[in-house]
Amino acid sequence: MAESPPAHVEIFSNAHDIQIGEQNSYIVHGNQYISSNEQATLIQLLQPILDASHTRDRETSPPNSACLPGTRIDIIDMILAWADSTLLWNTHVLWLHGYVGCGKSAIALEIALIFEERKRLLGSFFFFRNTGDRSRMARFATTLACQLAAAIPEAAPFIEKALHTKPGLLQSNLAAQLRHLVYEPFKAAAWSGPLRWMTLLKKPFLIVIDGLDECDDREDVQAFIEDMLDFFKKNPLVPLRFFITSRVEQHIQGCLEKDQVRLENLVNHCSHDDIDAFMRACFEAEIKRNPVIKACIRDRGDWPVKKDKDQLVDHIGGSFIFASALFKYIMDPTDDQSTPMDRLPHTLNMNPGLDTLYAKTLSRSKNIPHFSDIISTLALIFEPLPIIGIAELLGIETFEVVRVLHQPLGGACKAIHLPTTDCARTIPPVS
Repeated sequence: MAESPPAHVEIFSNAHDIQIGEQNSYIVHGNQYISSNEQATLIQLLQPILDASHTRDRETSPPNSACLPGTRIDIIDMILAWADSTLLWNTHVLWLHGYVGCGKSAIALEIALIFEERKRLLGSFFFFRNTGDRSRMARFATTLACQLAAAIPEAAPFIEKALHTKPGLLQSNLAAQLRHLVYEPFKAAAWSGPLRWMTLLKKPFLIVIDGLDECDDREDVQAFIEDMLDFFKKNPLVPLRFFITSRVEQHIQGCLEKDQVRLENLVNHCSHDDIDAFMRACFEAEIKRNPVIKACIRDRGDWPVKKDKDQLVDHIGGSFIFASALFKYIMDPTDDQSTPMDRLPHTLNMNPGLDTLYAKTLSRSKNIPHFSDIISTLALIFEPLPIIGIAELLGIETFEVVRVLHQPLGGACKAIHLPTTDCARTIPPVS
């Protein structure tokens, strides 16, 4: 799960209602949802979440993770083979599960990009905790419906018909919205008119759902899974697949451990070679820009030596999040008491896992004013607070909170995920 976002070009960034000839195009953060005049009102009616798809700006809308080129080949090939299969006994749903940091979101992004290029991606939704609508189910169905209308314009009239004939649909339960705005419009479009022959020639379409465990609405998550499986049970020939990723949580596991679902544990697909390639790329990039390391290599020869690199990869195991955190610790530019060459041997003696690494990171920040009070507050609050709220609660200036959270690479930022530096945004409690 390397943080290496591809080149991103925004067209008419944050624009609305662009008139191009006889068409209205809604292009926001690179997402083009609707193209024709007749369909232009759909985006106004459905109010999709514009930063929930795989095309969002990952710098401001995490998770910011992508597969390093040449890694995860085996698991990606397996998922593609499943999604491409038209065999009657093939499952419509694949659930990829694994612990935090093992690369689920990076793989979900890669699969979405591949199917977008193949013109077989109906939609994608990347849940993320403590990010408002992206951690809820309230606009899940309407967001997928807008993406469906963009991917298959022939489905738009069926979505419009559902909205006009069922005036209370947008206030209905999640299952009803998914049925009438996503499943039925896709089925109707796929099996009618000229698209029918294209559907027969093409392989199945795909919807990618990442981080389902990040959704706070547990009952709605269960309702989504149960209704999805019921739809596929009643429509076994529909050319649609769902690729879902999440951690193993009881409310999800209990619904997805069915014969209708293919289960894959990502831990069984974590490759030593993938971690090795990730760490090699990280070291090579740092060596090119770090004058201290360059000077060391001129004096001593290659760094790190193969023996240390191999030991480091073995020490990391299969966790990309541990690999990333460990590398940041080794290269920490705020630690003026030691060099990367000094810190590398220390990491090899750390206990495997993040606890020791985070303890060292936080211990270096403890002398910053108000550090203990701010970290204690984050550990004790039950609901997220904005940075301004934390400052008011403790009777200190906002910049003092920002200093603790961001200064030393940035201090607590290594151990606590901060969605953004915007002081108005909320900071999640430590869990």
